[in-house]
Amino acid sequence: MNDRTSGSERAEREELARLLPAPAERDLPLGRHLHHKDTLMRLIDQDGDRSAAHPSPGPRPRPRPRLLRPAVLLPAAGLALGGVLLTTLAVTGQDGAPAPSTSGTGSRTTAARGAAVLLDRIASVAGKSGEQAVDEDQFVYVKTLQTQNDGDFGGPVKLTGPREREVWMAQKAKPVIDVGLIHEDGSYFPITVGVPDGETAVGVPAGLSRPTYTWLASLPTDPDALLRRLGSEIVRDQDSRDTPAEDRDQDQDAFDAIGELLRETVMPPRTAAALYKAAAKIPGVTEDSDAVDAAGRHGVGVARDNTRTGERTAWIFDSTTLEYLGERSYLVRNTTRGKKGTLTHASAVLERAVVDALREEPSTTT
Repeated sequence: MNDRTSGSERAEREELARLLPAPAERDLPLGRHLHHKDTLMRLIDQDGDRSAAHPSPGPRPRPRPRLLRPAVLLPAAGLALGGVLLTTLAVTGQDGAPAPSTSGTGSRTTAARGAAVLLDRIASVAGKSGEQAVDEDQFVYVKTLQTQNDGDFGGPVKLTGPREREVWMAQKAKPVIDVGLIHEDGSYFPITVGVPDGETAVGVPAGLSRPTYTWLASLPTDPDALLRRLGSEIVRDQDSRDTPAEDRDQDQDAFDAIGELLRETVMPPRTAAALYKAAAKIPGVTEDSDAVDAAGRHGVGVARDNTRTGERTAWIFDSTTLEYLGERSYLVRNTTRGKKGTLTHASAVLERAVVDALREEPSTTT
């Protein structure tokens, strides 16, 4: 009798189980999704590097302005890993690859927190710097020391020695064709832009590609609003160059855009503070405790890795005054351009000023 009762209860439970809805699948936490995505992308990049090192015979493709990851036709190794990860997750809900080192994760988290604290301090100092009056007929003058890559696109890095570069940038808001002037290697090179339009040429207005002091001062000072504004400016600029949407990395683009704005401009204090606070909100930004600019000055760095090119770029600041010193880029993995650790670019800002004419150099008291 006990056996019959037990069998009856089992039958009832099975019937109830069939009537109940299937349990919902448990989603992975966001952090694990990002981990799988990063792992997949790293292997895709590595596969791309191997393919580049052993190209198949055939016509050589035209170089592109950026090292881009294929969006649809993924390398075989990347597809294989992607299938393994997706299958493992769908069946077991667990990570098919070994879990990352706890110490490594902690180090990255600590570096990210350090960058946020550092950028907040830098923003506070930058916001207290002096405001400047810049007339539209004047020029922003920036003198830098540059170590640049003179190698072929995508080929091995060939660095130049440090050399001085002077830039004069026009401050007119309206579209201009004669944007400014560069003095380098003993020669002057006019910066002339413009797209032919019938019998005339269309100049470039003040904006992200030609950041005047007045335009910079017009940017939002709320970090979130500023990131949105930069994002729309970047998309507009990329659309004008027919950059495919799938080839864009919004976070890296935002970091690069802020870096460009810091490099050869005279920055309004409130805008500078907002840019540093906005940079602190970009995922992947970390602190570099010891970075060296092109002049050999040591400082603290704010860095981010470009996962597509395998390159890390660090903005360098004086460890005492927190003044912007320059920038440094180097490889964080072996690529066709060089081995991990290879320096690809370095700069150092030596002087910034506002002058009244091209080729005019500021006095030592400016």
